Amino acid sequence: MSKFKSISLVLGGFVAGTLISLQMPAFANKDAQAGLPVEELRTFAEVFNAIKQGYVEPVEDKKMIANAISGMLSNLDPHSAYLDPESFKELQVGTQGEFGGLGIEVGMEDGLVKVVSPIEDTPAYRAGLKAGDLIFKLDDTPVKGLTLNEAVKRMRGKPKTQIRLSIIRKGEAKPIEITLTREIIKVQSVKSKLVEPGYGWVRITQFQENTVASLAKHLGELYKQGNLKGLVLDLRNDPGGLLNGAVGVSAAFLAPGTRVVSTDGRTPDAKQEYRAIPEDYLRGSREDPLKGLPAAVKSVPMVVLINGGSASASEIVAGALQDHKRAVIMGTQSFGKGSVQTVLPLPGNAAIKLTTARYYTPNGRSIQAKGIEPDIEVEEKANGQKSQQLREADLEGHLENDRETSKDAPAKPQDKKAAPSRKNNVRDEDDAPARLEYASPSDYQFQQAINLLKGLQIIQASSNTAK
Repeated sequence: MSKFKSISLVLGGFVAGTLISLQMPAFANKDAQAGLPVEELRTFAEVFNAIKQGYVEPVEDKKMIANAISGMLSNLDPHSAYLDPESFKELQVGTQGEFGGLGIEVGMEDGLVKVVSPIEDTPAYRAGLKAGDLIFKLDDTPVKGLTLNEAVKRMRGKPKTQIRLSIIRKGEAKPIEITLTREIIKVQSVKSKLVEPGYGWVRITQFQENTVASLAKHLGELYKQGNLKGLVLDLRNDPGGLLNGAVGVSAAFLAPGTRVVSTDGRTPDAKQEYRAIPEDYLRGSREDPLKGLPAAVKSVPMVVLINGGSASASEIVAGALQDHKRAVIMGTQSFGKGSVQTVLPLPGNAAIKLTTARYYTPNGRSIQAKGIEPDIEVEEKANGQKSQQLREADLEGHLENDRETSKDAPAKPQDKKAAPSRKNNVRDEDDAPARLEYASPSDYQFQQAINLLKGLQIIQASSNTAK
């Protein structure tokens, strides 16, 4: 039986991530063997009863249980969470690349919502939200005291309705207010263009159900315009997504059967190895979209662009292509999301998202809280000024890297300051600063990637002449 008959993959939720949904019995049997902490559960029951009988207002049993489950998960790490029926449904809908809201990937930090990455072509992106922004108020509701699920619910809503975000931004003396209009967020996961004859650019914005098929289509269209001398695979600010999508994208450029990524955790289901074969990136009995790719795709000179917003699935691709020396990795250090989340359905259409494993590059490197280090470091601007981006190591309660020595460990983030006063600067979407246009003449990192590919072409031509 193929591993994908017993393992289904689900798109990342509120923070960048690769998720694997395992069968429930593997965990249920393990718990039954381990036994339950009777004394601790008795204490829990006493607290439950005290709240039920003595709290100033009546509280529904269902709500108290849900809050208890949410508290257990949220205190494990930044990526484990309780998904109520509405959140679970949104998670499932998200695999299709369409959902309602603002278009931001977020996490929780010190009780505030922290922006991991704005999604391209969305209200949040156009309004100029940045990775690292701290949201401390939604309309007139303080974020402190809300769970991440509750905050996300408030940010999502019907299209054409507005919400006001109050944010703290590093480098700004005062808080900023940004008013956004909700939209149906349709994420186009793959974009491409022929930059100039012989040089192509492919950008993956997020790893979704159709990403592998879409990538194959875009690559085919590029090669219809002529053979490529060089290709830029742009994974900047890609927050991740489906694991099988990452395996499939890697398989497009690697030899069949090449090792792409492995996972390791406490249960047998969490110990897996994924290779560049259809069984490891197809879901079900669908036809392999990579079958018709031009053979030249496997050998075209490549540069992969990454930055601090490149997380999880995009780090899997970058790590695989780097370890196999298939591409030059350029840009800045990636986010460092090297853990796997399992989505376990619960009765009543709810679910839990539980961190169950770490993943490793083909050479056995753990990306957790470290990220992918580029072969050639190139900052976003030509002046070399380092960009300030939120990374996994900045998240409170993040997992440590289990294959990293202490001297290599990233520095711990400094203590965060409390939320500021309510005096705010007001700024609407129309006043947002201009955003970087990818693969344009003003895109410094991209231009350096093209220059490198042209340099490699010259070196190769000189070598062939010498022979």
